[in-house]
Parts: sequence; C-alpha cells; structure tokens
Amino acid sequence: MRILGIDPGIALTGFGLLTVERGDLRLLHAGCIATAQDLSVAERLRLLFEDLETLFTLYTPQEVAVEELFFNRNVKTAFSVGAARGVVLLCAAFHRVPVYEYTPLEVKQAVVGYGRATKPQVNYMVRQILRCDDIPGPDDVADALAVAVCHAFHLRMRNV
Repeated sequence: MRILGIDPGIALTGFGLLTVERGDLRLLHAGCIATAQDLSVAERLRLLFEDLETLFTLYTPQEVAVEELFFNRNVKTAFSVGAARGVVLLCAAFHRVPVYEYTPLEVKQAVVGYGRATKPQVNYMVRQILRCDDIPGPDDVADALAVAVCHAFHLRMRNV
C-alpha cells in the first residue's frame, strides 16, 4: 500500500509518500511544493496541480490522506488553503485515488497520543515511527508525513 500524505497550502504544500507492508511503515519520498508569492492565485494553483500530477504519475499512490482545513483568525489564509485543498482533491479524483481527511487533532492523537501535541513533538514521533534521522524541508513536510502516518494507523484499525 502506498499512502500519499498532504498538508495543503498555496505557498507551500508538504507531501510525504509512505509504503505499508505487513504493518511496517517506510518513507519512500517526501518534500514540498512551493509557489512564488508574486504569481497570481490561478497560476499558483496551476503549478501546484502540475507538481501533484507528477507525483501521482511517478508514485501511483493507492490512498491519499489530507489534513482538513482548520483556521483560527485569518480568513484570507483559509480561502487560499481551501483552494489548494481543492486542487489536491481534484488531482486525487482525476487519478481515481480515494481521499481520507483528518483534523489536526486526529493527526496529533494518532501520532503522539495527545491531541494538543506541539509541532516538535509531532516531528519527533514521525521520525521515530519512520526510523528517520531527519525529515527534509519545512514543517509542512513533517505535517504531511504525520497525516500519512495517521492514515496508516487508521488503516490498521480498519483491517483488524
């Protein structure tokens, strides 16, 4: 099973691809899709779609796990993240890959065991679970991997 975890954003979209074999999680590929701030929103979304298309074509994920939209105060940020999420959902649908969505609280609960865990705690547990010395890139990559790990754990529960 190949799971693609995605932390959507218009400036940075983190992604992490895991393989699950006999319950063992292994990091296959991770990174970040960045778009330039001086481009129009439409152009940034097009670039995001093209890079996601490449990921889907190269790695053929079987399931996609996406962090649900959560915002506190900044409505403008919520709209742009929502647009990026839409591109992710469209790309997955185009490739006929099922999408599973998790709240930040669910991800933290699954990965750390505590829904109010800090980013460093989540990052540490992702490294431990995947047996990695370091996770490449910004926090968005660790967040995407955490979503993928969360989904892998939920997958185990479904198959019990």
